[in-house]
Amino acid sequence: MKTERVTLLTSPDFKAFLIAEARREGVSVAELVRGRCEPRETEDEAVLAALTRELTGAVTEAKAALRDGLKEAGEVLAELRASRAKAAV
Repeated sequence: MKTERVTLLTSPDFKAFLIAEARREGVSVAELVRGRCEPRETEDEAVLAALTRELTGAVTEAKAALRDGLKEAGEVLAELRASRAKAAV
């Protein structure tokens, strides 16, 4: 959230340059300055973000597969117990 104000004194030529650049890019002077001064995501950060998304998806799939496997194993154990109980009678 942008709530802080910065006052910058410049020469008239630099102010005119900022206004012209902002118009050329179709943004406000403030947005122009923010866009050029705020840190940008590096290539490594972009790769890391993509890998993180991929890993998150894989973990979600693995958890679902594990839940399904545990459910199936529980059902098999229940069938085996029922078979043993039936055979003992």
